[in-house]
Amino acid sequence: MKKVVIFSALLFVAIGSNSCSKNEHTMFGDLHGIVSDFVTGDPISGVTVTLSPGGRNQVTGSDGRFEFRDLDPMQYTITAQRSGYQTNRRTVSVVIGESIEVNISLREN
Repeated sequence: MKKVVIFSALLFVAIGSNSCSKNEHTMFGDLHGIVSDFVTGDPISGVTVTLSPGGRNQVTGSDGRFEFRDLDPMQYTITAQRSGYQTNRRTVSVVIGESIEVNISLREN
C-alpha cells in the first residue's frame, strides 16, 4: 500500500511539472490595434470592432485601442463601425506566437 501511495505521489508531481514546462509552445496568436479618424489621425472611441469568424467584438475606449487574444492561427476579417463613420474592414492572418498590429482608419460620413 505504501508503494502505491509513493508511486501515485511521484506520478502526480511528474504530470504537474510537465504541464508547466518552460518549453511549452503557445498555439495561439493575438491581434491589436488602434481605430483612428482618417483625416485627423485622432483615436476614435465607441467603435465596435468585430472579428470574423468567431463573432468576438470589443468597443474602443478613448484611446481607440482594441485587442483580441488567444486566437487560432487563420485568416480573419476585422470590421470597425461607428455611427457617423463609414464601416471599414481589414483582412489579416494570425500567426502562432505573434501579436499582429492592425490599425484601422474610419472616414466620417
